Amino acid sequence: MSAPLLEAEGLVRRYAMRRGLFGRGVEIAAVDGVSLRIEAGRTLGLVGESGCGKSTTGRLVLGLERPDAGSVRFEGRPMPPPGTAEWRRLRARMQMVFQDPLGALDRRLPIGEQIREPLDIHGLLDPAARQARVFDLLHAVGLREDHAARYPHELSGGQRQRAVLARALATGPSLLVADEPISALDVSIQAQVMNLLADIQARFGIAMLFISHDLRAVRQLSHRIAVMYLGRIVEEGEPDAVLHDPAHPYARALVSAIPHPGRAVRRILLPGDPPNPADRPPGCAFHPRCPAAVARCRAESPALKPRADGRLVACHVAQGEAEAPIRQAA
Repeated sequence: MSAPLLEAEGLVRRYAMRRGLFGRGVEIAAVDGVSLRIEAGRTLGLVGESGCGKSTTGRLVLGLERPDAGSVRFEGRPMPPPGTAEWRRLRARMQMVFQDPLGALDRRLPIGEQIREPLDIHGLLDPAARQARVFDLLHAVGLREDHAARYPHELSGGQRQRAVLARALATGPSLLVADEPISALDVSIQAQVMNLLADIQARFGIAMLFISHDLRAVRQLSHRIAVMYLGRIVEEGEPDAVLHDPAHPYARALVSAIPHPGRAVRRILLPGDPPNPADRPPGCAFHPRCPAAVARCRAESPALKPRADGRLVACHVAQGEAEAPIRQAA
């Protein structure tokens, strides 16, 4: 395995909240001990239910938020403190593609000026060459040069997302963090943007952290998949292994929800809702909803451990370490 472009170890991010107007303050661990690595030119897909901590993880690896514990290394060097001159220089190498393209763009500025802005901020290229770079980027994402003079409201949703992607590519980054980049788009446009992301990665050799709740999209783009539940990664491995034979009970439930045209697949319906992060259950956080939970699951949180097939799994049952079932799988 090659040296990682980006490596995160034991990331923890907590937020303070208050229960009710006069209630006591509590801490919520949005990200609770997440470790991941991304090699140059490859994509790690991060998938899970809404609220599991995927987007917070994306902000942490970019240094947009400071972790309460853990570390991030980019090209083997620690991430500089947010807001410092060194961090701002490094941010030219790492860019984010946001979920809502209209919200990510300034409605008062033409698209061309917004694509050019990162070049101005980081002092890249001479002023005469920046406009040519803007046109090159528009072509790279499938837009025309005349789109540079248009405002965000004059573009379709797919065109706006292409403009956001062009802006992210302006500084020639080595890493893109794509946070639900297709969820705000019509279904007919999603496939176009997915193909564009794949083409851009192949053309420029950019690494990606692709964050999504859509396993079909993750399967199309990712070289590895990490499944996240309540702030922790519960399974990670090659897409074929995770999607065709998931080991963790939560991953099995997610995969069972993927439509398979022409083939009947038994849907696994999990009881209840994800636990309140402010009132996390003891032991494995998934055990109240898990059909295969055992006594050990209630008392001890499983570590993310490697298996013989190369996958990482955090599950006592999948690791063969558990006895005395609480209830049998349905």
